[in-house]
Amino acid sequence: PALPHFSDFTEMMRALGYPRLISMENFHTPNFMLVSEVLLWLVKRYEPQSDIPGEVETEQDRVFFIKAVAQFMATKAHIKLNTKKLYQADGYAVKELLKVTSVLYGAMNTQGGDRAHLTEEDSSKFKFDLGSKIADLKAARQLASEITSKGAVLYDLLGKEVELREARTESIARPLEINEAEKVVKIAINSVLEQVQKTKDMLNNVALDEANLEAKIEKRKLELERSQKRLQTLQSVRPAFMDEYKKIEEQLQKQYSSYLEKFRNLTYMEQLLDDHRRAEQEMFEVRQEML
Repeated sequence: PALPHFSDFTEMMRALGYPRLISMENFHTPNFMLVSEVLLWLVKRYEPQSDIPGEVETEQDRVFFIKAVAQFMATKAHIKLNTKKLYQADGYAVKELLKVTSVLYGAMNTQGGDRAHLTEEDSSKFKFDLGSKIADLKAARQLASEITSKGAVLYDLLGKEVELREARTESIARPLEINEAEKVVKIAINSVLEQVQKTKDMLNNVALDEANLEAKIEKRKLELERSQKRLQTLQSVRPAFMDEYKKIEEQLQKQYSSYLEKFRNLTYMEQLLDDHRRAEQEMFEVRQEML
């Protein structure tokens, strides 16, 4: 398939600091590894703390990866991506990648001025750390809320200072009574003795708790050994339906290959049909102008 605006894509990726060189030959045939690498790199540019997994070894992993990236771009950057074209990983995927790179490229030009005055080293150092900015904003909002609540509490306490000052002055001026002081000290001593007794009781119960925990650990070890033996037994037994499963899996792989070929042909034919309709519309507009 044709690669429209491919030079723009390569120029934007170079300006954004992508570490590898991308050529036109990379997308003549489906190259999912390169597309996944570029997508993951662009996601990290939007939010370095993103947790999108980069495993694309199996078909299920690739489908999950494409869906996760499309959902991330839709929620974080408000960019709608065509997952089918991204999964094709050919020239049509470049159109979808351009949607992301053009936004990043425009943001870089807005913050850094004219692209012609930027050196390659400056472009490679350019980072999009939107995640940290959002985290700073959340932290600032939380601090503002805490400052407001603590300020209200402080205002209420300062309002009671007049009454509290009189009570404090009266208490300081009152002569100290020995009997009352002795009573307060005895209460404090009894409280400390109670805490000491509770601590001793807890220390006495530690030995009993330790024995119970050791018994539980031993029981868990025996259960683990039985489970491991059972697992080894199950792994050594070959299921009766494995042969049929492998045959069906081979047939499914053939059907999937046929589906991919037909899907690519259908996409190509739809592109040709769109081009033909566009040409007819242009010819119709020309005839209308001539009339």
